[in-house]
Amino acid sequence: MQDPAASDAYVVIAFDAPVVMECGGLVHHQESPLKPALPPLAACLQAVIVDLDGTMVDTVGDFEVALRLALADLGLPPVGRDFVLRTIGKGSEHLLSQTLGHLGADLGLYEQAWDLYQHHYIAINGQHSAVYPGVLEGLQALRSAGLRLACLTNKPNAFARPLLAQKGLDGFFDHAFGGDAFARKKPDPLPLIETCRALGSHPARTLMVGDSRNDAEAARAAGCPVVLVSYGYNHGQPAASAQPDAVIDSMAELPALIGGWPAV
Repeated sequence: MQDPAASDAYVVIAFDAPVVMECGGLVHHQESPLKPALPPLAACLQAVIVDLDGTMVDTVGDFEVALRLALADLGLPPVGRDFVLRTIGKGSEHLLSQTLGHLGADLGLYEQAWDLYQHHYIAINGQHSAVYPGVLEGLQALRSAGLRLACLTNKPNAFARPLLAQKGLDGFFDHAFGGDAFARKKPDPLPLIETCRALGSHPARTLMVGDSRNDAEAARAAGCPVVLVSYGYNHGQPAASAQPDAVIDSMAELPALIGGWPAV
């Protein structure tokens, strides 16, 4: 039998009935699921990249509190929770600049606001956030399957890594990269490409799990299959609108979604 790692060829034999996928000589059968199946390029997974905010941890409370405190220091009013939910996902820098614009504040305040925001966020990081149900079960199953895992977020490293540790998630990951780890952030594909490089995995065999179109667009451009959770922060839009390969309601569904496809 051919070594699965020796070939990148994947063939869909049938599409309407059970789907037959060939991966380097190994053939897998996937019954038509209730939710969309992953494409055949994900048939032999080597690794999984997981987003943080809105995917593993509900952090909107942290964003809201840190932003309110920073704005108060500047004599500015708070913004509503709905605005925060629509705006988060592209990094804290984006959130802050959009907030100042939304309030009609002097954009020249940005540097001072950024320093204040960082000060407050570090002080309250994780205190107003919670791990979503199903995350621990999903991560444990992926690790048990022998898959390499990385956390990739637009959140700055100084916020992301302490949050992972505080929530007991850091031990699942071989690597954790924040939004300032690379020259560009998601939705640019560069962070996914570099994370695949760190994991030693081929993008086509690396699943991206996220919550927004930033994750979907970055994955598509990098050549990775992508699954989005239904409960995250997709800028006020349904996750399905980002056209991922599948949408799940819990990360605990991941093992069943990719079950029967071996890690290589």
